Amino acid sequence: MIRKFKNEDIDRVMSIWEASTIKAHPFIDKDYWKSNYDTVKNVYMPMSETFVYDDGEHIKGFISVINNDFIGALFVDVNDQGLGIGSQLMDYTITKYEKLNLAVYKDNEQSVRFYMGKGFKIVGEQKNEDSGYEEYIMEKSKLE
Repeated sequence: MIRKFKNEDIDRVMSIWEASTIKAHPFIDKDYWKSNYDTVKNVYMPMSETFVYDDGEHIKGFISVINNDFIGALFVDVNDQGLGIGSQLMDYTITKYEKLNLAVYKDNEQSVRFYMGKGFKIVGEQKNEDSGYEEYIMEKSKLE
């Protein structure tokens, strides 16, 4: 079931974030992600509207939206990837917001394909200021 994030979910969500982000970005040193852990937990999570996929026993994934239009995170537990959880979280989020955009590393080809399959279009490219890696800006609107 997909539900709104609760404060007591934070440790599980951050555990998913850390393991999944390291796995999804092998081209970036894992120490970069570890050094960003506290910022994600204490800055980005509180400013986001987050939804979790909870199977009744464990949270298996989450999606976070900033400012009602920017997907800042979509991560699924590394042991539960490929089961459609990320797809369900994305479909749920698409129904809640008129227009969504996100940034995804160009080298994260699997995620780029996933977002394109969900109807997102590449609308720009930029260098990520923190990591220095190139990323796509992608967008989806309900009008399309």
